[in-house]
Amino acid sequence: MNEQDILRELTPIVEQLLERHLSTSKEWFPHEHVPYGRGRDHVEGHEWSEDDADLGGATITPEVRSALLVNLLTEDNLPYYFRTVERMFGADGPWGEWVRRWTAEEGRHAMAIYGYLMTTRAIDPVELERSRMVQVSKGQTPEPPTTHEGFIYLALQELATRISHRNTGMQLGDPVGYDVMKRVSADENLHQLFYRDLAAAAIEAAPDVMMIAMEKQVRSFAMPGTGIPDFDRHAAAIARAGIYDLQIHHEQILAPVVLRQWDAANISGLSGDGAAAQERLMKRMATSERVAKRYAEKRDAAMQPA
Repeated sequence: MNEQDILRELTPIVEQLLERHLSTSKEWFPHEHVPYGRGRDHVEGHEWSEDDADLGGATITPEVRSALLVNLLTEDNLPYYFRTVERMFGADGPWGEWVRRWTAEEGRHAMAIYGYLMTTRAIDPVELERSRMVQVSKGQTPEPPTTHEGFIYLALQELATRISHRNTGMQLGDPVGYDVMKRVSADENLHQLFYRDLAAAAIEAAPDVMMIAMEKQVRSFAMPGTGIPDFDRHAAAIARAGIYDLQIHHEQILAPVVLRQWDAANISGLSGDGAAAQERLMKRMATSERVAKRYAEKRDAAMQPA
């Protein structure tokens, strides 16, 4: 089933998922979550330092600062995500309506996180803006090559983003910051439910091509944000803090979605290519489990006192 065929086949499903989303999503306003009372005017010549931060008495680590920067900058790159998703889904009918609604909801995430960071001065605003200019000027995002792969990627990525936001908020130590990140992650949860169930419907409609797409995306999955300056350094810090790492990726994203929700091991009716992709996928999932376990053991050992 080619891309146009799958879009036509799933149009009734998208209508149902969009209706469900609109009935369960709640209106909210970024300004109600930003602690404006902590803000102050910029003084010419002042250079930011960690002492500037007002986090309600909390002290955050460099790793959490990396997470805040990456989380916000990935949200700031929204114009290019919209470009990619609209290219895959089209601008017409319920597909286009979903893309525009999703974009509108994603846009307020950056507003809320940016407002929190600027009023609390939690991170260096100069580094943040320079990094934003570099990233958005590049326009670099993951680009699933087909709509089928896009279904898989979006489901996994939205769940990963939800987890990253929520874990960042939990490590902030500031109840107001936690509230901001929790509110954003609640949106991301509804988005991942939409994409997860859309992918499930696609798997039922076209199991062969979707199994091939699933194997490819599990094998090559990358979080958005690679265009951020020093992304590898920030990603390592985020992993070190246990905000998002290999163990989380396997246990909270791949296993619950690929193995349980989509039941990849038991998808039937596959041809030769689909069956071969299923076999490769299950081997990769087993490898991912072993790698995640070793990673966790090494991390826990490193944290033990000498």
